[in-house]
Amino acid sequence: MRVRSWAHVGGQWDRPLDANPDGSSLVLAFGAPELGPDGDTPPTWWRELRDAYGSATILGASTAGEIHGERVLDRSVVVTVVDFDTTSVVSATERVADHADSGAVGQALGGRLAGADVAAVLVMSDGTMVNGTELCAGVQQAVGPEVAVSGGLAGDGDRFDATWLADDDGVHRGVVTAVALCGASLEVRHGSQGGWFPFGPERTVSFSDDGVLHKLDGRPALDLYRDYLGSFADQLPAAALLFPLQVWPADGSQAPVVRTVLGVDDSTSSMTFAGSMPSGWRAQLMMADPDDLVDAAAVAAEGLAPTAIEGDRLVLAVSCVGRRLLLGEAASDETAAVVDALPPGTTLAGFYSYGEISPIAGEARLHNQTMTLTMLAERS
Repeated sequence: MRVRSWAHVGGQWDRPLDANPDGSSLVLAFGAPELGPDGDTPPTWWRELRDAYGSATILGASTAGEIHGERVLDRSVVVTVVDFDTTSVVSATERVADHADSGAVGQALGGRLAGADVAAVLVMSDGTMVNGTELCAGVQQAVGPEVAVSGGLAGDGDRFDATWLADDDGVHRGVVTAVALCGASLEVRHGSQGGWFPFGPERTVSFSDDGVLHKLDGRPALDLYRDYLGSFADQLPAAALLFPLQVWPADGSQAPVVRTVLGVDDSTSSMTFAGSMPSGWRAQLMMADPDDLVDAAAVAAEGLAPTAIEGDRLVLAVSCVGRRLLLGEAASDETAAVVDALPPGTTLAGFYSYGEISPIAGEARLHNQTMTLTMLAERS
């Protein structure tokens, strides 16, 4: 397995692409929202990748910041090319039009990728019109419980307007795309940590519809958030990223998960979250200190080592736009902490997202406000 990475900044590559049209297996591309398609026309960077790596599978997403090693970039495309020795790659893309379609889209996507030799699935999704909880459940059900599913929801900075996804045929809006990595030699490991802590009273989700939260403790959710945000309320929905919600079943049958805001509706005083917010569940606001986020990212990386595999490794990092906003100019402290904790010979690449997908107890789950890591390596 061979891994190398480039950045496309200011309309040009930071070094020439090592064109290998017949030998590369997978091309990952994470880029700024403004570098997406112009109508039906793919951007120049995508066409250059297609020319350079003709037989490779392309998988990519727009971001709220691009991760290139320990650097966090904007207005760029970070590209990572992987040449697998024995692992094969299968891809699929499905259209999605509404949150309500998410489970069915996940099942359709997973059904096209399922197979006896699938070791892992990487999923990249539209970031604004998908319920990540239902998407994850659909994919996992289709590919089977033994397959590790990870990935993320595409980002659009702090605008929450429109995202794009890249596949073999171009760069698109309103889709979910994924690849299955197949073969017995692939080793896959995962790590995820948040670093947020709860504050304030525990509340009850008294009225929700899928990922739309209407009321907490009988009170309009948006009104409650406005009270907490004070002078920052005019900056919604971005300001709400600094105060995510953790939610859990009232009977404690599942561990709490963190949910982040995708949009607000002033006419109904409701808030749309990246994943499900079931009525009757408990909820509590959360906050964090930047140092806590950096420390948590390092812990996530430490869980990937040690490994006896020699040679190149790829770690796909998907972190949350809320972490990026809280960290500000110190966002690279988080990625540097990950790099420092990884074994030598590891390439770190990824993006800041609207939702992170990573397994919990062997089941794909949507995370928010979390640094999630997926390590890929091949055993000889």
